[in-house]
Order: sequence, then structure tokens, then C-alpha cells
Amino acid sequence: MKKYFKFVILALILLVFIGTFMFLYQKSKPKVIVYETEKVEVKDLQKTTVATGKIEPRDEILIKPQISGIIDVVYKEAGEKVKKGEVIAKVKVIPELGQLNAAESRVRLADINAKQAETDFDRMKTLYEQKLISSEEYEKSEVNVRQAREELQTAKDNLEIVKEGITKNSASFSSTLIRSTIDGLILDVPVKAGNSVIMSNTFNDGTTIANVADMNDLIFRGNVDETEVGQIHEGVPVKITLGALQNMSFDAKLEYISPKGVEQNGANQFEIKAAIKVPDSVTIRSGYSANAEIVLAHAEKVLTIPESCIEFSGDSTFVYVENGNQKFERKEVKTGLSDGIYIEIKSGLKANEVIRGKQKEE
Repeated sequence: MKKYFKFVILALILLVFIGTFMFLYQKSKPKVIVYETEKVEVKDLQKTTVATGKIEPRDEILIKPQISGIIDVVYKEAGEKVKKGEVIAKVKVIPELGQLNAAESRVRLADINAKQAETDFDRMKTLYEQKLISSEEYEKSEVNVRQAREELQTAKDNLEIVKEGITKNSASFSSTLIRSTIDGLILDVPVKAGNSVIMSNTFNDGTTIANVADMNDLIFRGNVDETEVGQIHEGVPVKITLGALQNMSFDAKLEYISPKGVEQNGANQFEIKAAIKVPDSVTIRSGYSANAEIVLAHAEKVLTIPESCIEFSGDSTFVYVENGNQKFERKEVKTGLSDGIYIEIKSGLKANEVIRGKQKEE
């Protein structure tokens, strides 16, 4: 029994030894490297850049009051369409006490003068009928009474304006009715009934009653880096994509490049604007974030290979051309335009030649 047990132990030791030897032998053998291959193809290439920005109306009008006071009624809400001249809100005038007292005093004085002028005119009229005064004196008296009546009416109108901001005779031209100055869509109404508003003057811009814009005339506004701004120009086509509308793109045309750069995050950025063509069936809202793809350069029907196949050495570029089964020859080439994935080969290769690609994973 003991002898049999010794043979088993020796056999196990031998198996472990042989297994270790085979493992080390396999590890010491050189690995066979296998590469994927690519064909030289004729393609069109485009080098593009992407500018980030947003969509906004070309002209956004701020509607401001022509008189200070308190918002009495708001007739419109954001999102509603409005016509030019349509009333958006009404302002109630809060009279200043000094102006109110002066206006009331002017009415009282004008009333006194008007009554006196009426009395004088009646007296002159009687004398004229009795042919006791000349027609010249009578006409002067008539002019005086007319002037007194006009002054009284003007004083009353002025008092109404101070109190209400409007007169009965000029209700259709009232500055208390805030009207839209264009046809468009109301983007925002930042006030509500009860808010105080002030008119625009030398010292401030005035209170904005509403923002109105023509949403049929939209532009993309974004920024391009200084390394690329020299490669674009006004009039080039632009492809616009919106984050809010997936799987949709819109044609646009670049119409403005800022002559002055602005530093952002350590780099100079130049503002650009592009006019967008939007179908009637699509609704775009102001402020949508957007990307604009701009073609910087293009090449048609040129030899191309994946840029990952290029080997760079100093100022030279090389590829490995297949001349047998997984056998490759290093060859210098001259490159051209790159779109980031494929690169143009100007010389050194022919169409349909096979080159070495990336190493295959085991």
C-alpha cells in the first residue's frame, strides 16, 4: 500500500513539472501580430467647424411707455400675436401734486378771464349795434373773447392730461394706451397690473412693457475661434441643428462676422450671425440652443485613407502598404485635407491599394 502511494505522489509531481514547462514554453513563444487592412478610396472630403450659439429674432423690439404711472390693465400675454398699433396695456397716471395745483390754478384764472372777456364782448356788441364804436374796436373785442375761450379750453385739457394722461378730444392718440410698434409675437410681458412704470428719458431707459419680435425672421448668433475665423467668409452655407428639435437641421447663410474678437476662457472668439430658413410647419422659439456647422474647406474625388493609418515622423508621413499576406512595406506619402476621420493622399499611393490599419485584438 505504501509503495502504491509513493508512485501516485511521483506521478503528480511529474504532471506539475510537465505542466509548468509547457506553460513557460508557450509564454516564451513570440506572439503573431495581425493587423486590419484598409483600402485607398476615392472620396469627397470636407473640413468643417462647429459654432455653438442660440436662435433669436433678428429684431426684438422693447415696447416702453411715453408716460409715467401705474399699470392699470394688461391686455396681452406672452405667446400672443399682435398687430402694429394694437393695445398691449393701459397706464394710469398718478398726478404730481405741484403740477396738479398749477393746472387747477390755470383753469380758475382762465375761467375768470373768459367770463370777463364775455362781459366785455357783450358790452362792445351792444355799442357796435348802436353804432357808437367802430367795427375795428368790435373785431378786437371778438378776437379777445375767442382767445379767452381757447385759453380756458386749453387749461381744462391740460388739467385732464395731468389727472388722466388723456383728453376727451385726443383719446385715440392717448399715451396711456401702450401699443405695439410692429407686427409680431409677444415674447415677454415683464409687468402686471399695479406695477409702477416710468417713461424713457435722458437719465434712464424707461420700463419695458413688452418684448415683441417678428419670429418669421430668425438668425443664429454664435462664436467662432480665432484659429478658424480666417477660413470663413460672409455668404457661405451653414447647417443649423437645434438641441430642442432632434433629427432636424435647417439651412442658413452666414451674413456677419464680427471685426473684433472677445476673450472667452482664454481664447479669442468672434461673433457670427447666420440667417435661417425655417419651414412654415416648424415652430422655433427664441433662445433655443443651436450648433452651426460651417464648411472651412473641401476637396472632391481625391484619394483618401483613414487618418489613423498615418505614421508621423518629423515633417514626413508614412503608411505601410501590403505586399503579401500580413506583410507590409513602409512608404512615404504626401497628405492634404483632413476631415478628422479621413485624410487626402496627394502622392505615394494608388486607388484600391491595401494598407495596414490598426492591430486586431485577440
